[in-house]
Amino acid sequence: MPLLTIVLPVYRVQAYLRDCLDSILRQRFTDIEVIAVDDCSPDHCGAILDEYAARDSRLRVVHLTENVGLGEARNVGLRHATGEYVWFVDSDDWIAPGALAAVADRLRAAEPDVLVVDYAKVWWNNSSRHSTLTNLVRAEALPTVFTLAEHPNMIKLFHVAWNKIFKRDFLVRHEIAFPTGLYEDVPVGFPVLILADRITVLERVCVYYRQRRRGAITSTPGYRHFEVFDQYDRLFAQLDGIGERAAPFRTLVFERMMFQCLLVLENPERVARSQQREFFAALAKAYARHLPAAGYARPGGRGRVKHLLVARRGYAPWLALRTILRLRRRIGSQLRKVQQVVRLRTRLRMLYYRLQTHRPLDQKLAVFSSYWGKGYGCNPAAIYEKMAELAPDVRGVWEVKPGQEQAVPSGVETVTIGTLRHLRALARAGHLVSNVNYPGWVVKRPGAVHLSTNHGTPVKAMGVDQLKFPAGIRGMNMDWLLERCDRWTYSISPNAYTTEIWERAYPCGYETLETGYPRNDVLANATGEDVAAARERLGLAPGQLAVAYLPTYRDYEFGSDALLNVGRFADQLSPETVLLVRVHHFDRTIVAGDHPRIRDLCDHPRVEDIYLAADVLITDYSSVMFDYAVLDRPLVIFAADWDTYRTSRGAYLDVFAEGPGVAARTEEELVELFRSGEVYGERAASARKVFRQRFCYLDDGRAAERVVRRVFLGEPLPAPPTTGAAVPVVSAGQLPEMRSVADDTQLPDPPTVDDDVTELDGADLPDPPTPAHGGVPDRSAEPDALIGPSVRWYSGTVPAASEPPR
Repeated sequence: MPLLTIVLPVYRVQAYLRDCLDSILRQRFTDIEVIAVDDCSPDHCGAILDEYAARDSRLRVVHLTENVGLGEARNVGLRHATGEYVWFVDSDDWIAPGALAAVADRLRAAEPDVLVVDYAKVWWNNSSRHSTLTNLVRAEALPTVFTLAEHPNMIKLFHVAWNKIFKRDFLVRHEIAFPTGLYEDVPVGFPVLILADRITVLERVCVYYRQRRRGAITSTPGYRHFEVFDQYDRLFAQLDGIGERAAPFRTLVFERMMFQCLLVLENPERVARSQQREFFAALAKAYARHLPAAGYARPGGRGRVKHLLVARRGYAPWLALRTILRLRRRIGSQLRKVQQVVRLRTRLRMLYYRLQTHRPLDQKLAVFSSYWGKGYGCNPAAIYEKMAELAPDVRGVWEVKPGQEQAVPSGVETVTIGTLRHLRALARAGHLVSNVNYPGWVVKRPGAVHLSTNHGTPVKAMGVDQLKFPAGIRGMNMDWLLERCDRWTYSISPNAYTTEIWERAYPCGYETLETGYPRNDVLANATGEDVAAARERLGLAPGQLAVAYLPTYRDYEFGSDALLNVGRFADQLSPETVLLVRVHHFDRTIVAGDHPRIRDLCDHPRVEDIYLAADVLITDYSSVMFDYAVLDRPLVIFAADWDTYRTSRGAYLDVFAEGPGVAARTEEELVELFRSGEVYGERAASARKVFRQRFCYLDDGRAAERVVRRVFLGEPLPAPPTTGAAVPVVSAGQLPEMRSVADDTQLPDPPTVDDDVTELDGADLPDPPTPAHGGVPDRSAEPDALIGPSVRWYSGTVPAASEPPR
């Protein structure tokens, strides 16, 4: 029997569940068991739990077949518990380092019925606030062990389940169970303190209480918050059942009821203004039901006034009081809004836009934007093209910056940003589609759909996660960012990994469309003709080996050696090799000079052409690795500043341990990876296979169709392929035989295309094509600095992929 059982009810917390599990299972104290109750969670929580359980036998998972709610999920966990003590932990919170050892020491020393631990609230922006437990404990001068009768003021403790650890036998003996409904802690928190013969307090922060910006029921207005009255009715019935032992505490419990219910009433995130009068009336009835016997003295100060108003059912005076108290805060808020309006280019244009927002929505109009109007491309372009096919009655218009109108394909309608026509389209469009956020002044109109397509799979910290890394948020107002994200109706995710991160990094009220990225459909559906056309557009001659270098943007101070010296690296490539270079759109610096074998493609409109044309990709922390992996071609990570980058900017993925191929920290290591053939070797192929199974399983060529059917046609999103399953993509077959260009020594045979993928394609892959340049020339007499081998993935006929699953 373990000392401690941690019961973990789990429902719709996929963005936070890993943090919670890691905080428990990685502690040095190990005499625990964790009972995780999957309350029929509709997201990836069940899979995450099973993943952790497969690695750690201390975790046992109970999958419920229907959703029963937090209270009953805790009861289920309690029935499976075997530990001497039980701790009910919420699965979106996390345990402080060293907390388990400190808890165990106190349990063994005090042998309590109930151990109360301290906690801290932590908001989405990393601000935190310590609880008032320490003040309460010191004011009471508590001994190590006490009863509530000895220190009745301790009834002011925060009455939640997760800040208390219970002796399991104590709960069973007194038949303590959690009820259904919201505020389920109320009928448990008070009775356990009244019944406990031994209470102890640990003045140490053991729980970090996450204050979620969106998604928590406690911050969602609705009639469920009226359930607090049912829970207090249950509580007072329990006090009647306990009898004389509970009698001295009825007045204290009544005051706590009033304190909590008034907090709920005054919180607009719980009780909407339209429901305040009804809630106030329900509170007045609860006040009359549970008012202590004659002789009750109301509290002093502002609390006394509130009690009197509730007792006399004076909603109008209460509302007036609330209005006065809020007036000062509202004045400050309005001043800030005025300042924002003044900063707009002209009040006249904004007035025009506002007037247009009062005209009817045009549900057959969709405005598309890519990278703040820089042109036509990325996910929005793929969705636009599929929308034209499946929903031709919807008119698509692209917003572009002045002077960029010619960057849009012929036949595509455009509006120039800043014109009255542009403002009118933004105001009246029923659909707004963009891979970045629209400006803050754009209004989310009722009935309008805002589709955030996003534009990458995250490697570096994003959204609120950036608050931990100040180098990445210089000049960024996180509140403004999230207010813009609040407008999202839908957010596209390429895989489960990204879904988890997006929900934590952008805690807003959108629906996630886990469909794969539409922009990658062109890669999954590519043919040999598509590849040849892309190479021709980039000016590549037959027989040339194309190596692409696509680094990400650095938003911190970094040394010149962080990026590859492309000129020096190109000098060490074999003569038939061309280096394709494209830096991030935020960084226009490239030192390519006039090197004859370097192509500066920063201004090329389609990054997909580079993907299709490149035989090998070199990158660092850019999301291009996830896109290029769809093609199942060699990938190389060049991360010279890895330690600095992950410390300064933050990273979700270890590019050395979890990357899509081989990796190098120095230019010399990178050269050796090419010279030795490791770029094309078995180790690289094995890493790429795992990477593709983890991140590319939705890239079946139909992502755009799934998005259009859900967003524009209103159809339900189909179930995705099984997580982890490899999806067949176009492949050029196995590599041709490779030879060292330095000493003409035979290199190990490259891996063949994975058998599992071949079976999924439904046909054997053809023999590898003969290189168009007639084979690898003898370079034995040339300098050792030249690296190769000269291999091409585009040669010959690319076998067609089988019909992707629908």
